[in-house]
Amino acid sequence: MSHTQTAPMKGSQIVIRCLERHGVDTIFAYPGGQAIELHQALSKSKIRVILPRHEQGGAFAAGGYARATGKIGVCMATSGPGATNLVSGIADAYMDSVPTVFITGQVPSSAIGRNAFQETDIIGVTRPIVKHSFLVLDAADIPEIMDQAFELAGSGRPGPVVVDIPKNVQQQQCTPDWNKVSAKACHTIPPIREEDIARIREMLQRAYRPCLYVGGGIISSGASQALQDFARAWNVPVTTTLMGIGAFPQDDPLSLSWLGMHGTVYANKAVQQCDLLLAFGVRFDDRVTGDPAKFAPRAEIVHVDVDESELNKNRRVDLGMIADAGEVLRRLTANPVHRERADWFAQIDGWKKQYPLSYKEDLSRPQPQFVIETLSRLTGGKAVIVPGVGQHQMWAAQFYQYSQPRQLLTSGGLGAMGFGLPAAMGAKVACPEKTVINIDGDGSFQMNIQELGTLAVEDIPVKIVILNNQYLGMVAQWEDRFYRGNRGNTVLGRCKGGCKDDQRGEPFPDFVTIASGYGIPGRTVNSREEVEAALLEMLASEGPYLLDIRTGYEDHVLPMIPPGKDLSALIRE
Repeated sequence: MSHTQTAPMKGSQIVIRCLERHGVDTIFAYPGGQAIELHQALSKSKIRVILPRHEQGGAFAAGGYARATGKIGVCMATSGPGATNLVSGIADAYMDSVPTVFITGQVPSSAIGRNAFQETDIIGVTRPIVKHSFLVLDAADIPEIMDQAFELAGSGRPGPVVVDIPKNVQQQQCTPDWNKVSAKACHTIPPIREEDIARIREMLQRAYRPCLYVGGGIISSGASQALQDFARAWNVPVTTTLMGIGAFPQDDPLSLSWLGMHGTVYANKAVQQCDLLLAFGVRFDDRVTGDPAKFAPRAEIVHVDVDESELNKNRRVDLGMIADAGEVLRRLTANPVHRERADWFAQIDGWKKQYPLSYKEDLSRPQPQFVIETLSRLTGGKAVIVPGVGQHQMWAAQFYQYSQPRQLLTSGGLGAMGFGLPAAMGAKVACPEKTVINIDGDGSFQMNIQELGTLAVEDIPVKIVILNNQYLGMVAQWEDRFYRGNRGNTVLGRCKGGCKDDQRGEPFPDFVTIASGYGIPGRTVNSREEVEAALLEMLASEGPYLLDIRTGYEDHVLPMIPPGKDLSALIRE
């Protein structure tokens, strides 16, 4: 990085130069009156600008880019509605610890607070859902602020940072002093204490039924290999959260797959009966623990996380460590004590045989579980899967076999419908060599369906599989289980005179026709026999491709632990 004085530049030009200096190669950006200066500066840069069809699509795309690579995703919008349209994407990045920088235009600083046209206090609006935010009032401050924004977004526990820049600051002429720029140590981790490592080793040596419970922190810190080395060295079974899927290969004998509300029965049973729970890069969220007081009730618990605020927040633990999970795992792997734990693994194997992930086959239709199993087989379990949110999201997690980190990109904490298509778009731009598949539901897909236009114009070859059941499926499942099947506006199909009970009417809309309007080929699948050929056709296509698979609504996502309950309330059929 050169540290030289330059000629006077506009604030907007300084912003773009900062992005270039931070290695940004792609930005998802939508223009507007208070961001026009930034776009004019971008037009003279080599950074690839992808124009989403909605700012929310751009925000999710930046998150998908970051999730797929670990690099910082960048998104830009104008003031007012442009900025507020980013909010769901910012909240999604915050909940799932995704490194992102959001740049927003703002009304001139003299107009702030006067209810000017398209003025919104985006700093105030987003304060609860960012790591930090900056309102820039002097162009001379831009290099240092942008430096801090990127450092904050990517350091420690990653997350979103907002930089709000009034239009007059974008227009302000300034000679930037790059010598002032220095990466700030925004997050420092205390040194690992030898006595803590010794205590964990002692716990491991006396444990009869240990279990690893790992999450997205393992993936964020690049600690997947360290996790595998540790688990195999000490012979400890591993379960992941939804966000941790792929951190440990699911075909490994030590894998318990994932746990929680819709996780495997054997993972949940192992955690409930273990005597030592090693929690790395997790936050003990409610979808995993149910009633926290009844979670892992027989276990000593070790919690390692880079974020001090997570320790003892949702579950009291016996040992909490503020540390990089990978570093702790590597330290523990030195001089391991390998134990066979024959009784414990016999118990786990028994649970695996008794409670496999399964479903009742119905040969009359293309069931969603069958579609995903077939897709997993045809892609060799190598594709990057980006679901929306709902039943299809859970089936994508259950029935596709993952072996690598950053392979399942999903809105875990926020659970934002409309995430799938734009996030897949961002992931494919970030990883053009990989097969990226958006598995979506008809409800979730329609929330950002306009991003088909971005795929077509930018030639982003995302593959789309819509598991179309004509319902808001997960809410309908809860209606079936907890509200006696009474439908409260969860039917998406079109019925004459209104849909009643389980009447779905004709399939609506025609997704293949919509896709063709954007110049994207597609195919409708109505039978089980068509599934494999249709998936092969999709995978062989060069550009984006859409499959509308009419699955019917007869299936529920099982197993299921009702919210706030424990394993004793498990629903299996």
